[in-house]
Amino acid sequence: MKLYELQHRDGLNSLTQAERPAPRPGPGEVLLNMRAWSLNFRDLSVARGAYGGPPPLGRIPLSDGVGEVAEVGAGVTRVQVGDRVAGCFMQGWLAGGITAEMAATALGGAIDGMLAEQVVLSEQGVVKVPAHLSDEEAATLPCAAVTAWNALVRQAQIRAGDTVVCLGTGGVSLFALQFAKMHGARVIITSSSDDKLALARRLGADEMINYRREPDWDQAVVARTGGRGADVVVEVGGAGTLEKSLNAVRVGGIVPLIGVLTGVAGPIPTAAILRRSIRVQGVYVGSREMFEEMNRAIELHQLHPHIDRSFGFDQARSAYEHLAGAGHTGKVTISL
Repeated sequence: MKLYELQHRDGLNSLTQAERPAPRPGPGEVLLNMRAWSLNFRDLSVARGAYGGPPPLGRIPLSDGVGEVAEVGAGVTRVQVGDRVAGCFMQGWLAGGITAEMAATALGGAIDGMLAEQVVLSEQGVVKVPAHLSDEEAATLPCAAVTAWNALVRQAQIRAGDTVVCLGTGGVSLFALQFAKMHGARVIITSSSDDKLALARRLGADEMINYRREPDWDQAVVARTGGRGADVVVEVGGAGTLEKSLNAVRVGGIVPLIGVLTGVAGPIPTAAILRRSIRVQGVYVGSREMFEEMNRAIELHQLHPHIDRSFGFDQARSAYEHLAGAGHTGKVTISL
């Protein structure tokens, strides 16, 4: 079978197509014939060696992929041949809170990932995907969608009438927009592009802030909420945007901290967090239980993820380069 490996220490150039013998499932395992994959910013960081250090040479990348169950090992009961499933981002996080041991089972980083024509996973580490989604749409769910669901539904416990701020129009932010609207919330979204803001409006955003015209977007959020601030700010920027997110959220509000797009370290206004009783919650994707809960809601509401552009399997490096260019909205996918 064909697959991709990270074969040396040269950033995106380390992504190399290779061949290996087709795998076979053991007891409790399933063999997937892969159909589609999705990229996340994390995948760029892994390839660049900026995600906890360089990955082992030969690591198969990507956490997100969908395939059809082609063969099952002895004792498998959760799925059967012909089912269309996605791999869980962390193979060992089934339910409850995360642990260090669970985090060490993350696909495409701690262990081999999904960017291969065939993949073997534990039956415990796969979930059936909503029937109304295309393969590429379903492939966008394991990381970005579950992260947004965990942030809003599990951590922020979003309610109808809440105001949610989404930063930018990347994968997590657009899923957060769609999930917030699903729950009856008001959504304010930021971007430097009017075209991207127009897309966000089509997906249901209530108010748009172009932060090039309004660099003090945090104050704009406060003004548009009558001086109260937002209930939730979905923080995907990291060091470069955290202070403004803290300014934009209400007293007693929550800032789910998800991304590091603007850096991994910076000053933290601890006095503001303390004085205004703000909850800053790190969110590292989510469990299989959350994934299945989210899929039920997606199916009920017939939600469709937004895909910016799709590439063929032999164009995987071009897909990485497109994501690295940061001109996309939503998700970048790969398909056979």
